[in-house]
Amino acid sequence: MNNLMVILVYVLFTFTLQAQEDKTIQTDIFKVVYSEEYQQPIYVEYNIQCPNGTASRKGMNFHGVDNVSTSDNDDYKNNVWDKGHMAPAASFNCDEVTLRKTFSYLNCALQHQGLNRGPWKELERYERRLAKENTLVTVYITIHFNDEIGLLPTGARIPTGFTKVIIINNETIIQFYFPNKDVAGIYWEEFKTN
Repeated sequence: MNNLMVILVYVLFTFTLQAQEDKTIQTDIFKVVYSEEYQQPIYVEYNIQCPNGTASRKGMNFHGVDNVSTSDNDDYKNNVWDKGHMAPAASFNCDEVTLRKTFSYLNCALQHQGLNRGPWKELERYERRLAKENTLVTVYITIHFNDEIGLLPTGARIPTGFTKVIIINNETIIQFYFPNKDVAGIYWEEFKTN
């Protein structure tokens, strides 16, 4: 079995175990497995669509989705947790309509601000650079949970980490693991696991 298959089997097995009672939702820009119990996504996948986009995100706010119980703005008030895009806004800023689709709480995880604004953001920039040079860049994210961090008073569960697998042109695989803590100042390549 080639490396691509091994990674994909691992990713699918990991989120399948978690997703037995969760909702799988396919949008036109990303796929998500969402845990209403955790009020967080547990798996997201997407293809970078607009590595050169210029649409402005000014004035855009996250929104809920009909028939899915998600986190909300109260989960992100007065704490260190950012509304971390899983499918990054900057990878879908072709136009305002497409960009707005990333501002769904389905696509938002409680992510430590030191991670979200640091190495995670820099890795997203690298993904877009790859997409400028390659035909297809696909990203798989598994969001991990255990009781290390726990629940917010609002009921949303805080992820303990994120595995991100980037596949370039269905061939090259790059895998990362990020703990959900203050890792500001650490270079994104330090989180590479293969």
